[in-house]
Amino acid sequence: MSFRVVRSSKFRHVYGQALKREQCYDNIRVSKSSWDSTFCAVNPKFLAIIVESAGGGAFIVLPHNKVGRIAADHPLVGGHKGPVLDIAWCPHNDNVIASGSEDCVVKVWQIPDGGLSRTLTEPVVDLVFHQRRVGLVLWHPSALNVLLTAGSDNQVVIWNVGTGEILVHIDSHPDIVYSACFNWDGSKLVTTCKDKKIRIYDPRTAELESEAMCHEGSKATRAIFLRHGLIFTTGFNRSSERQYSLRAPDALNEPIVMVELDTSNGIMFPLYDADTNMIYLCGKGDSVIRYFEVTPEPPFVHYINTFQTTEPQRGIGLMPKRGCDVTTCEVAKFYRMNNNGLCQVISMTVPRKSDLFQEDLYPDTLAEDAATTAEEWIDGKDADPLTFSLKGGYVSSSASKSLSVNKKANILNKPRGGGGSSGAASSSLSIGYNAAANNNDASEGGPPAAVLSEKDLRSIQDEIRKLKAIIVKQENRIRALEAKANAGNGDETDARNKNGSGSGPSAPASAAASASDSKASESAKDHASTSTGATPQDED
Repeated sequence: MSFRVVRSSKFRHVYGQALKREQCYDNIRVSKSSWDSTFCAVNPKFLAIIVESAGGGAFIVLPHNKVGRIAADHPLVGGHKGPVLDIAWCPHNDNVIASGSEDCVVKVWQIPDGGLSRTLTEPVVDLVFHQRRVGLVLWHPSALNVLLTAGSDNQVVIWNVGTGEILVHIDSHPDIVYSACFNWDGSKLVTTCKDKKIRIYDPRTAELESEAMCHEGSKATRAIFLRHGLIFTTGFNRSSERQYSLRAPDALNEPIVMVELDTSNGIMFPLYDADTNMIYLCGKGDSVIRYFEVTPEPPFVHYINTFQTTEPQRGIGLMPKRGCDVTTCEVAKFYRMNNNGLCQVISMTVPRKSDLFQEDLYPDTLAEDAATTAEEWIDGKDADPLTFSLKGGYVSSSASKSLSVNKKANILNKPRGGGGSSGAASSSLSIGYNAAANNNDASEGGPPAAVLSEKDLRSIQDEIRKLKAIIVKQENRIRALEAKANAGNGDETDARNKNGSGSGPSAPASAAASASDSKASESAKDHASTSTGATPQDED
C-alpha cells in the first residue's frame, strides 16, 4: 500500500481573490515602453503607475481611496524629458518616491498627503550622473536616504539623497545591468548583467567579491537576496525555457536548485515577502501569478499554487506588509495592470476561522523608520531594518515627513588629494514642510516651498507697496504736465487765429510764449521720465 505524505505548511491553502471592478482603478494609460520594468510601485498611502505622456515622461500617483474610473486629465508627476522607466517608494518615508528616465536623470519627489490636485513638475532633488537612460532605482533597506541607480551606461551609483552626492560608484559591469538587490541589512549587493553573469559586491567599496554564470539564455535575468542570505534568480536557458534557481552566496556557480517552468517570452519578476518567506513569480504578459515557499528542507523551493486571471498583465506591484489587512488574514496584496487600462487589486489570504490576531502569520514586519543614517552606513555600520508588530493593525502617521536636502558637490569631482572641508564650497538648500506649508501644498499639489522667515516676508511686501505708490504718483504727475502743455498750445493757436498773421508787435510775443510753453512741456516730461527711471529714448 502506497500513500503520499503532504507537506505541512500554514501557507499551503493561500488563495487569491480579485476585488470588484468598482474597488479597482480604471482608465489608466499604462506606459507602452518596451523596458523590462514592473511599471508600478505601491505603499500604504499611495499607488504609483508609470503612464503614457506626450512631450516627456510621467507617472500617476493615486491615494488608495480614489478607486473607480480615473479622469483623463488627472494630475501627474511629470518633470522628466523622456519616458519614465522605473519608480520606487522610499521605505522610510511614504511621501517620497524616486524615478529614473530615458533623459538620464534620477528625480526624487515629495507627494503631499491626500495626493496631487495639479501636475507636479518640480522635484525635491535631481541626481545627475548617468550618460544613458536610467532603468533601475532601488532604496537601501535600513539606511536613511541611500538610493541605488543603474543605467544603460553600465554604471551603478549609490547616492546620499540627503546631500545629493555620490557615495559609491561601481563601474565594473561590461554591459547593461538588469537587476540589483541589497541583502537584509544592506551590507551586500547582488546584480545581474546582460553578459549572463551574477555578481556580489561590497556596496561601500565597490569591491567585486564573487561572480558566476547566472542563466544561459540571452534574455533578462533577475536576482534577489532572501532574508537568511540565499539568492533567488529567474531567467532563461538556451532553449528559451523560463527557469528559477536558488544559490548560496559563497557558491554562486553551484545552484542549490535549478527548475524549468515553461516556455514563454515574458520576463519573470520575483516579488519576495520576507515575513512569510514566500516568493511570487509574475511574468510580463502572463495571466497567472505562481507562488512558492522557501524552506530549509529539500527541495527548498516548494510550489504552492497559481492564481489565474483572464487578462495578461502589463505591470505589477506588491504592497508592503504594513498595508495588508490583518483582520482578514491577508498575507499579500497585488496591484496588477492590464493592457486595457485596469489596475486590478488582488488579495492573497490564508483561510482562518478565528477573528483573533494570527501571530504565526504575522511576525514582526518592516517598520517605517530607518535603522541608521547614510553617513553611518558609509562609515561601516550595519544594522538590520527596524521591525514592529502588526497586532492591532498599522496606522500611518497623520503628518507627512519632509525630505531635507543639503546640496553638496559631487565627491567624484573633488581634486586629487584635495584637502579642506567640502562644506565650505557647497551650497546649502533646505527644503521641507512646516505646519502651514504642509496644508497649502496638500491643497495645491505643489512641490515643497523654500522656507522664508516671517520678517523677510513682511519686508518684501512693504517694499512692493512702496514701489507701487511711487509708480502711481509719477504717472499722475506726467498726466498733469501733459494736460498743462496741451492747454497752453491750444490758447496760443486761438490767439493767432483771432488777431491774424499780421497783428503787429503781439505776434512775436505770442510766438515767444508758445516756444516757452513748449520748452516747459518738454522739461516736465524729461523730469517725469527721470523720476520714473526712464530715459528720453524710452519715451520716444
